[in-house]
Amino acid sequence: MKLKSFFFCLFCLGVGLCFAQDNDIPSEDQPKPFKPFFVYKDKGSMNRFVPSGYMPTGECIKMNDAWQQNCYEGESCVKVQYDVACSAQSRHWAGIYWLNPADNWGDRKGGYNLKGAKKLIFWARGENGGERIAEFRIGGVGQGRDYPDSDTASIGPVILSKQWKEYDIDLRGKDLSYISGGFAWIANVDDNPTFCTFYLDNIRYE
Repeated sequence: MKLKSFFFCLFCLGVGLCFAQDNDIPSEDQPKPFKPFFVYKDKGSMNRFVPSGYMPTGECIKMNDAWQQNCYEGESCVKVQYDVACSAQSRHWAGIYWLNPADNWGDRKGGYNLKGAKKLIFWARGENGGERIAEFRIGGVGQGRDYPDSDTASIGPVILSKQWKEYDIDLRGKDLSYISGGFAWIANVDDNPTFCTFYLDNIRYE
């Protein structure tokens, strides 16, 4: 009787160990954690979108995405100079979209499935402080064309500080199955009558 009880206990212990090991194995149905997906990290790094979508035409913007002075982290950051005097002579607003592939406004297939991302995070600062960005945005490209983005989200207006500050765009509940417009900023003359230079760094989906 004691021998039977001994073998029964061994059997129960083995079943318990197997069950515990099975529970340690991730289920195929369990969603994988979303890894950081970079719009911009450093010049020359694995950046998934290209700052090619100059709006409305680009003649009033100077951008350097290999700027190396006083960046938030890493080897480089993005410096943007919005020439408001130039813009006042034309459309009174300007902006840049980071696109995939470059120059794609929805006429070509591209973009990424970013399902699982909860937010887009980025760091920004102004040259002097007080620079006003009307909108920071993701998605919204290609409406009415062959390959439109599946959704859009934005924050703004944002008044920048002279010190680096982290911002995020909430993506919960958004359809991120197809995004060609990875990131964008828009500013205007009315909000920045004399000067608008600012910096961006570490732009990523998480």
